[in-house]
Amino acid sequence: MTATLETGTQRPAAGGTGRRGSHALRWWVLAVLGIAQLMVVLDATIVNIALPAAQADLGFGDADRQWVITGYALAFGSLLLLGGRLSDLFGRRNTFIIGLIGFAVASAVGGAATTFEMLVAARVGQGVFGALLAPAALSLLTVTFTEPGERAKAFGIFGAVAGAGGAIGLLLGGALTEWASWRWAMYVNLIFAAVALVGAVLLLAKHTTMGARPKLDWPGTVTVTAALFGIVYGFSQAETEGWTAPSTLAFLIGGAVLLAAFAWIETRVAHPLLPLRIVADRTRGGAYLTVFIMGIGMFAIFLFLTYYMQLTLQYSPIVTGVAFLPMVAGMVASSTTAPSLLLPRVGPKVVISGGFLVAAAGMLWLTRIGLDTGYVTHILPALILLGLGLGGAMSVAFQGATAGVQHEDAGVASAMVNTSQQVGGSIGTALLSTIAASAMTDYVSSHQPGPLTMAQGAIESYTTSFWWASATFVLGAIVIGVLMPNKVPAPAEGEPVLAH
Repeated sequence: MTATLETGTQRPAAGGTGRRGSHALRWWVLAVLGIAQLMVVLDATIVNIALPAAQADLGFGDADRQWVITGYALAFGSLLLLGGRLSDLFGRRNTFIIGLIGFAVASAVGGAATTFEMLVAARVGQGVFGALLAPAALSLLTVTFTEPGERAKAFGIFGAVAGAGGAIGLLLGGALTEWASWRWAMYVNLIFAAVALVGAVLLLAKHTTMGARPKLDWPGTVTVTAALFGIVYGFSQAETEGWTAPSTLAFLIGGAVLLAAFAWIETRVAHPLLPLRIVADRTRGGAYLTVFIMGIGMFAIFLFLTYYMQLTLQYSPIVTGVAFLPMVAGMVASSTTAPSLLLPRVGPKVVISGGFLVAAAGMLWLTRIGLDTGYVTHILPALILLGLGLGGAMSVAFQGATAGVQHEDAGVASAMVNTSQQVGGSIGTALLSTIAASAMTDYVSSHQPGPLTMAQGAIESYTTSFWWASATFVLGAIVIGVLMPNKVPAPAEGEPVLAH
C-alpha cells in the first residue's frame, strides 16, 4: 500500500535549509524543546510518586490530597487554548521563555512549601505556565522542521519524549523520594528549565510583529476557559463524589453548554481563538482524537499498574520506576521509526490504527495478572507491546495534529493536542477509577470477608480497568480507520525561528 502525499506550502527555516550551520542548529532547537516537553510531561507522574511523602511532611488529609493533582490539571487544561493563541499572537519564543521561567518559579515555591495551601498554589502556578509552555514548544517544532525527512525524525523524537515522560517521571520521582526528599520532585524542574532557558535565549529568533497589533478573542477565551474548567473539574468530582452528584452534573453539563457556545462564537468573531478550520480538517481532527483516546487508556497503565506493583508485588517506588523502562524503550523505538519508515509507506491511518491494536494487545496481556504472577511473564511483554503501539501512534498523531496549518495558527493547533490529551486523561481518571471501584466492591461483597478477599478484589479492580482500556484502544483503531484519510500529513508553513 502506498500513501498519497498531501501537498502544502513550505518555507525554509531561517538561515536556509541548505546551510550546514543552520541545519545543525535546528537539531539543537529540538533538544531544547524536548527538555521543556519532558519537564511538563513527567511533572504529572513525578508528583504522584512523591505525594505520600509530601502528605506526611505537611500533614494534610486524604480528602485534600487530590487538590495537589487537580489544581495542576484545572489550570493546565483550562488555559491551554489561550496559551497556544498567545504564542501565535505575541511570539512563540517570548511565550516559551515566559513559560519556562514561570514554571521554574512555581516549582521552587512548591519545593519550599511549608503548608498545604502553598503547595497547591504552586501546583496551580505550574499549570498556568505549563499551559503557555507546552503549546509553544510543539508549535516551535512545527515551524522549525518543514522538510519531510527531517520533520519525520524530529516529530518521532519529540513524540518519544512526550510518550515516555510519564514513565520517566515514575522512575525519577521514586529515586528522588527514596534517596533525597519529596521536595526534589519539584526542585528538579529548575535544572530542566535552566538548561532549556539558556538554549532558547541563544538559539531562537526574537519575535517581530508586522502589520497591525494582533487581537485576542476575549469572548471565546472566557467561554472556552470556563468550559474546559467545568469539564475537567466535573470529571474530577465524578471520581470522588460520584456521577450523579449535583456538583458533578452541574459542572459537566455547564462545561458542555459553554463548549457549544464557544463553537458558536468562533463562527462569528473576526479573530477567533480557535479557527474551526483547524479542527475540521480530517487529518488534524483524527490526530486530536488519537491523543484524546490515548489519554483515556494510558491512565490505566500508569495508575493501576503502579498500584499493582507497589501494593500487591511490594515493589519500592524506584523499582516500580525501573520496571516501566521497557515501555519507555518500546516508545522510543517506535516513535523514532514509525514517522520516517512506516508513515510514508502505509499512511497515518494504518500506523495509528495498528498502534492502537498493538497497545490493546498489551492491555489484554495485563488482564492475566494475579496475586503472585511474575514480572517477566505477565508485565514485561505487556509493557513492550504498549510502548511499541502507543509510541508509533503518538508520534504520527503529533505530526498530523499540526499538518498544513499556517504559521500564525501553529500555536493554537498545538494547544489542541495538549487539550485533547488533558481532557482524555480527566475522563480516564474518573471513568476507570469508578469502574475499578465498582469491580472491587462487587467482588468483595460476593465473597467471604478477609485479607485474601480484599487482595483479590484489588486484582479484580485492576484487571477490569485493563479490559476497559483495551476496549478503548480497539475503539480508537476503529474510529481512526473510519474517519482519518490515509494521506501523509503536509508540513506546516515555516517561519524564521533560529537566531542569527
